[in-house]
Amino acid sequence: MATTAGVQVLGSWASPFSNRVELALKLKSVEYEFVEEVFYANKSERLLKANPVYQQIPVLIHDEKPVCESLIIVEYIDEAWTGNGPSILPSDPYERAIARFWAGYVDNKWFPTMKELNTASGDEAKAIVVGKINEGFALLEEAFVKSSKGKAFFGGDDVGYLDIALGCYLGWVKVAELIGGVKLLDGSRTPGLAGWAERFLSHDVAKDIIPEAPKLVEFMGKVQAVRAAAANTAAD
Repeated sequence: MATTAGVQVLGSWASPFSNRVELALKLKSVEYEFVEEVFYANKSERLLKANPVYQQIPVLIHDEKPVCESLIIVEYIDEAWTGNGPSILPSDPYERAIARFWAGYVDNKWFPTMKELNTASGDEAKAIVVGKINEGFALLEEAFVKSSKGKAFFGGDDVGYLDIALGCYLGWVKVAELIGGVKLLDGSRTPGLAGWAERFLSHDVAKDIIPEAPKLVEFMGKVQAVRAAAANTAAD
């Protein structure tokens, strides 16, 4: 079994991908040092050395060896600390494959659609994006019903791989609702998923990790200001 000594996370409190890594570590009761990276400005030498290919957060450093990409890190944590806490990935090969499939859908299809809401201009464009988001939630509702088998989480009785993969975005879902003036995760449309979200956010593993929406909105303003200033400097 891997030790908990020498574990660092290079990330940002506001990044859902960093949150994803912290959720997995907390679920496995692994102590770690969190190193805040200002990823939207000049990237640190530490980050560039740890992830020279993508130069992105998060990075897990365990025994001075870096592991990159959030879902890969979650799987690494599950395998490195098998004796700690519940298993994150399902033990059944088919269920494990299904969990990976939906985690890929969340990252590659659903979340990019969520981000479109920030740039949609006008009520008609916004309505189109909201419609696509609702279609995505409807698919995830079906996935929840099948994966949970009537239990509280995608992983069953406790938080698992897909709970972490999707749950890390819940703070940003609330941001989209605030900014867009819409209700995205609606219990009348997706009752299973809405109930799951409430349970996930109240779970001990999510407390102090998933940021509150007002803090994220404030963070967005700061990032936009920094990037605008950098663009103006470059134009001079």
